Amino acid sequence: MEDFQKLLRERILVLDGAMGTMIQGYKLTEADFRGERFASWHCDLRGNNDLLNVTRPDVIAEICQSYIDAGADIVSTNTFNANAVSMADYDMQSMVREINHAGASLMRRVADSAMQLTPGRKIWVAGSMGPTNKTASMSPDVSNPGLRAVTYDNLFDAYLEQVTALIEGGVDLLLFETIFDSLNLKAALDAAREAMERLGTNRPVMLSLTLSGQGGRTFSGQTLQAFLASVEHTSIATIGLNCSFGASEMKRFLAELASIAPYPISAHPNAGLPNAMGAYDETPEKMASLVSQFVDEGLVNIIGGCCGTTPAHIAKYPDIVRGKKPHQPHDPHTGLWLSGLELLEVKPQNNFVNVGERCNVAGSRKFLRLIKEGNHEEALSIARKQVEDGAQIIDINMDDGMLDAAKEVTTFLNLIAAEPDIARVPVMIDSSKWEVIEAGLKCVQGKSVVNSISLKEGEEKFLMHARRIRQLGAAVVVMAFDETGQADTFERKIEVCSRAYRLLTEAAGFDPENIIFDPNILAIATGIEEHNRYGLDFIRAVEWIKTNLPGAKVSGGVSNLSFSFRGNNYLREAMHAVFLYHAIAKGMDMGIVNPSTSVTYEDIEPGLRTLLEDVVLYRRPDAADDLIAYAQTEAEKKSTGAAPENSSKESVADQWRKLPVDERLSHALIKGISDHLEEDLAQALTIYPNPVDIIDGPLMEGMNRVGQLFGEGKMFLPQVVKTARTMKKAVTILQPAIEERRAESSAGKAGKVLFATVKGDVHDIGKNIVSIVLACNNYEVIDLGVMVPAEVIVNTALREKPDLVCLSGLITPSLEEMVHVTEEMQKAGLTIPIMVGGATTSRIHTALKIAPHYSHPVIHVRDASQNPLIAAQLLNPLTRDEYITNLNREYATLRDREMAKNIPLVSLEEARSKRVALDFSSYNPVVPSFIGRRIFNLPLHEVVPYINWRQFFTAWKMPAEFASLSHLHDCPSCRKEWLTKHPHGESGLELYSDALKTLASLAEEEKKGARLIRAILSFTPVTAEGDDLHIADTIIPTLRQQSKREDDTYKSLVDYISPAGDYIGAFAISVDATERIGQLDKEGDSYKSLLLQTLTHRLAEAASEYFHHKVRKSLWGYAPDENLSLEEMYAAKYTGIRPAVGYPSLPDQKLNHLLDRLLQMNEIGITLTENGAMHPSSTISGLYFSHPSSCYFMIGDIGEDQIADYGKRRGLSPDEVHTILNK
Repeated sequence: MEDFQKLLRERILVLDGAMGTMIQGYKLTEADFRGERFASWHCDLRGNNDLLNVTRPDVIAEICQSYIDAGADIVSTNTFNANAVSMADYDMQSMVREINHAGASLMRRVADSAMQLTPGRKIWVAGSMGPTNKTASMSPDVSNPGLRAVTYDNLFDAYLEQVTALIEGGVDLLLFETIFDSLNLKAALDAAREAMERLGTNRPVMLSLTLSGQGGRTFSGQTLQAFLASVEHTSIATIGLNCSFGASEMKRFLAELASIAPYPISAHPNAGLPNAMGAYDETPEKMASLVSQFVDEGLVNIIGGCCGTTPAHIAKYPDIVRGKKPHQPHDPHTGLWLSGLELLEVKPQNNFVNVGERCNVAGSRKFLRLIKEGNHEEALSIARKQVEDGAQIIDINMDDGMLDAAKEVTTFLNLIAAEPDIARVPVMIDSSKWEVIEAGLKCVQGKSVVNSISLKEGEEKFLMHARRIRQLGAAVVVMAFDETGQADTFERKIEVCSRAYRLLTEAAGFDPENIIFDPNILAIATGIEEHNRYGLDFIRAVEWIKTNLPGAKVSGGVSNLSFSFRGNNYLREAMHAVFLYHAIAKGMDMGIVNPSTSVTYEDIEPGLRTLLEDVVLYRRPDAADDLIAYAQTEAEKKSTGAAPENSSKESVADQWRKLPVDERLSHALIKGISDHLEEDLAQALTIYPNPVDIIDGPLMEGMNRVGQLFGEGKMFLPQVVKTARTMKKAVTILQPAIEERRAESSAGKAGKVLFATVKGDVHDIGKNIVSIVLACNNYEVIDLGVMVPAEVIVNTALREKPDLVCLSGLITPSLEEMVHVTEEMQKAGLTIPIMVGGATTSRIHTALKIAPHYSHPVIHVRDASQNPLIAAQLLNPLTRDEYITNLNREYATLRDREMAKNIPLVSLEEARSKRVALDFSSYNPVVPSFIGRRIFNLPLHEVVPYINWRQFFTAWKMPAEFASLSHLHDCPSCRKEWLTKHPHGESGLELYSDALKTLASLAEEEKKGARLIRAILSFTPVTAEGDDLHIADTIIPTLRQQSKREDDTYKSLVDYISPAGDYIGAFAISVDATERIGQLDKEGDSYKSLLLQTLTHRLAEAASEYFHHKVRKSLWGYAPDENLSLEEMYAAKYTGIRPAVGYPSLPDQKLNHLLDRLLQMNEIGITLTENGAMHPSSTISGLYFSHPSSCYFMIGDIGEDQIADYGKRRGLSPDEVHTILNK
């Protein structure tokens, strides 16, 4: 361990690349995987890569040797899936030990041989272990969120077997990679600890996470900081990231991890992101340039490769790391770190931590009743309400004589894991029973708190429990209780706490920061004189602990203090407020409280506050008697203005309940809140004539929003699953009404759909969501599950005769399997339409690789919300043919485009020799009306007629034909006639009306002096040299087409400039309503803000068209007699062109900086980003060309020769050119 850690401090190590990618390259057959030994195995084995350690060790050894030859310091075993959980897919659990031992010993032999050949070289063998194909933190069934496909104990056993075999086989390191669920990992780390203890050895442990999209969380929802808190109890050698991203996309998350983790950092990204074909095509050179940034910026100690990487990629790394300093780990954090899905730091700067008390069967009769009734949804709403009201930890206690506490705590914690708005905070597992505590700890992926252990049963049991809690990664509450009983006085409290602290830190290895003492908050003012000092003694104990037991925290159950005043809620809350005011001042860190309390220290009437302080601080002996008397005579009067306990002030989180019912339903779907569904759906049924309309309307609107948020990385997987579950419940509630309606109309199911995740793929969450959405839309669903062979899909389709077959897959090999399924369906004579979906699928891949193998429709579906709409079109005889025709036309276009991409390139030299051949001998350039630069204020009323209303309505996802409203006469009869032709046009009419009102208000502002639309124009002589435009003292480089063309002509903008001298125009036009948009956003009027933004963009386009018209007719005047309609202008029927920067013929956005030298854009309020983007965003810039033969064109693909040439002209490296041109 020390040798490895020392090396990490000295230099950057190189890890090998992808094993799976290399195995795929060998094109192994089913026979290769079986070998002689498994020739008659009862199920397919192709895809079981780990088995190759036994059946084709020569292939694995060759791959290992190729990575060693490439310069790898660390090679990883071919054992990623070699665990009993994953091997169950092949019914090969009994082979796990042999596969791991064979894989480790094989790599050991290859590495040792290489070291013998190169004395002094050290090659480390890392035992690779994946996350298994199941998650302990999420349910495999969205309708049963408490269900688990695998438990902590299952995972522990599986990893114990795997780690043991790997160590015995000779690995140097233990590598847990592609971690997506911290609970799976905690079981793995626990098993690794146990295995090493049993074998009497130690191995450095490397961790590598995979993140979910751009949200930067694990697939089970944790942030990076929350994850670090979850695993900090173990000895970790390195931590890092792999998979999910290419190096470019990974960098920001890697930088974040490096800035907070107190460990050396590893990174093994993919070779870019999967392309449309599902393959990884980032070249070794490109990847090396990106990974070198990790090295140069000091982010890593180990670099390697994941999916798509090969020895050629790894071979680039040794030169990158040679002589470079490794990353210096971040200093360990101070304070107590806890986590749910998010981090909670407990430290003085963060003041007091509220622990929600209401999920306690011993303290809440309502919660106990709900648990006994099995009403978990309402029980969860209690937890949710506490978090909404400010609880930072949720205390959970199931200790009741009539409950199976271990079972109930497991169920409730599993349910909480499916509620991201609750699960974001840590939990406190509260029980006096050890078996309940251990069961609870095995259900949480975050770092939780155990409440509690004590010395009541002696030191031996105390230490045994403490050590196990530390192994399971939790902090611990220690009650001030020992063999002689509960500590009630100050002296007893500090005696017990100091003894426990010594045992925990010296004998159990506990970090003091993870120790939380509860010195017993006991009831005061009970009428018993000895009790009157309890409040003061607790506060004194807090101060003593914080002074004398470094790092330890202090907590307590605050409601115990006022136990004798049950029923007088106001007085109890006031007592708690006074007590906490003084306890927190002395260092109390947290407490179990009711976060909904409405009484604060400052709220209390001064006379009562003084009395309460006399009691709490025991300032006079008779104070307790006075308080009791006060409670009897004054409490009711004093509390009449306070809200009762069950009707505290409405929280902000409940404001949505005031929305209209359709908005409430959408909100409930987005947030996954099912508490009010029955009430809201009952109301909706009085509004919507058909219950299915509720599903298609507000419920689907909510689901569509969820899909959007998930795609943007603003929502993570547990929330999506929760939404699907809420949707399913809503449909269940609506089902009787749907059935009644169906009975009335004698209608059957909308159709039958067959679902399957294809063979080789075990991912099914997306499939489950889609199946729920279709079930919600009245389709009968047949779900075959995961890892489904083609023959099962085909046979089921033949037997069940579904209307649709839906294939799902997340991993790249699934794409090939989908092709196989379609081929088999074709052979079987099936004509059923196929839908395909999943992370690696795409429209273009479906068109090119899947659809050609099937004579009937194959549709790629991007997200769940599309499925019902597509299904409805396919199954409706009136729309089916048109849909299929449009689909085939679209696929043909995609194929043509892809073929165009593959058109060979001519050399730059040849392209320049075959430029546009124009005869300039008779061409006399028209001299513009002025030379130089001028600023123009463009009148709004002149620009508005040029607005392209088709684009406006398209931007609002409305039919483009609604643009006909702009020609509509403003009278009731005309509007009525228009609505007759457009049955669903009311919304379009309303939007157009609002747009006109907005334009009118802008016109009023313009009358008051506002300058809304401004342009800057420069006319200058120009010459062309090579492919550069020389304008005054500015050189603007242009690009030239290189894709092989039928006319053998390769265009560049310089071709339209006369060699004898010419003129050129440069322009920038901006529509600035930034201030007004900002004000609308501040007021929360998102509709008007979006409307104004849409209009400013359309006005910018309109102003560009309007101004170019003026340039042609008068400002330059080369087409004074032009007489074109607006439609002809939109079709570019005019003379000359205005290529805009960032568009097809001028794709380099950074050219704006060169253009700015000519225009000085800041004078009309335009600013540029480093990459050349313009602000306001409703701004257009470009050039004017006047030659009558000039035309618009697209540069398209260009060769590396032009990349290098353009870079030389721009002063950029080839990589920078690739980046700015996105080539």
